[in-house]
Amino acid sequence: MLAPFALKASALLCFAALLAAPAISSGGNKKRESVIQKPAASGAATSDDAALRARALKLHREAIVIDTHNDITSPMVDDHFDLAMNGINADGTMKTHTDIRRMKEGGLDAEFFAIYVGKEFVDKKPAEGGGAARRALDMIDAVREQVRRHPETFEMASTAADIRRIASRGKIAALMGIEGGHAIEDSLSALRQFYKLGVRYMTLTHSNTNNWADSSGDISNPNVGHHNGLTDFGREVVREMNRLGMMVDISHVSDKTFWDAIETSRAPVIASHSSARALTDVPRNMTDDMLRAVAKKGGVVMVNFGKGFVNTKAVKPSPETQAKMDEIRNQYSGDQATMRAKLRELQGPSPKVTLDMLIDHFVHIAKVAGVDHVGIGSDFDGVGGQLPEGMEEISKLPSITYELLKRGYSDADVKKVLGENFLRTMAEVERVAKKIQDSGAKPSTTKIGAIAKN
Repeated sequence: MLAPFALKASALLCFAALLAAPAISSGGNKKRESVIQKPAASGAATSDDAALRARALKLHREAIVIDTHNDITSPMVDDHFDLAMNGINADGTMKTHTDIRRMKEGGLDAEFFAIYVGKEFVDKKPAEGGGAARRALDMIDAVREQVRRHPETFEMASTAADIRRIASRGKIAALMGIEGGHAIEDSLSALRQFYKLGVRYMTLTHSNTNNWADSSGDISNPNVGHHNGLTDFGREVVREMNRLGMMVDISHVSDKTFWDAIETSRAPVIASHSSARALTDVPRNMTDDMLRAVAKKGGVVMVNFGKGFVNTKAVKPSPETQAKMDEIRNQYSGDQATMRAKLRELQGPSPKVTLDMLIDHFVHIAKVAGVDHVGIGSDFDGVGGQLPEGMEEISKLPSITYELLKRGYSDADVKKVLGENFLRTMAEVERVAKKIQDSGAKPSTTKIGAIAKN
């Protein structure tokens, strides 16, 4: 990163000062513990660890740190949460994982605010809050309003070069990614307008299959009509995203949709918030073959911090349990809090998930796909507080740098994981788009249900 470092350095100095202080807990009125946990040690071991921590903080300050998926946008819209507010309640419990103070403490340089559109917004009437596109517009407006209110902290970014420039000025680059392809309401014109408003990736599906792509979230539900991956129109969506320079995000999609997207896309694809299925056998995570395919395409897989995607003892639910989970999701699609409570009741107590388990996913993806193809996709404020011990909120991001160094990764490779891998992929998507546009390709006029020639 280029100088000046003033704002980021100041925040990380605060982080360093917290190493011996109590930390935020999401579970109750506890004192703040060390953000990077200190092991009990003495003598040379203590000295070596202190040196490693100092090296980690320096490296984190120098790196460009990017998180590609944060759902704080939902509290911003639904609860009128302002990022300048304190996301910690007076009693010490967690209200949000994210606020400006903790983003700075975490050394964050760029944040993708999730434009999350739940399936309950499909076909909603205006009097009920509007449909999927309306929900996306409300969230985009909320992000831009935060940037307007806090210009000393945020600046909107549209390109990889913008992120580098904004980070060099000590600000946080604000970007957006649509979560749920149904937000475009089957309209390539809407897709183009979202791009103009600043959306730079789109997750092809959320947990629901839409009219042109299958989701991993309901792929086992016999009551849902599926397409066997991408439809012809779905492939046209991917091609138009390539032409625009909007990254194709394959988190949440079914396995067949993933392979169809890999086959169709001319540009690298990303997984904005997915972990490794070899370690945690859930459909949202990626198999080793998928990891290698993303790498071959030049893309990047951003590790999701949620317990359900990280717990190394997690296994795919039985067909009976999966059916009950699908039923709960369908029944309570408009009430996320009740849905999560019912799912927890069905699945039983949440198992302990450690920071080491989270780092294992970074390491596994680096081994299988290569260290050039892994990054951070936290899913903060989108996993119901279900986060690993030691990574309970956004100020703890420097722990990733420390843990990767402790496992023997070089400074250069850690910088790749923190942000450089994503910047390379984003820049390549932009390059492919320019090439397509320079070839004379026009905006697609295809309508769903009728594949038309341009």
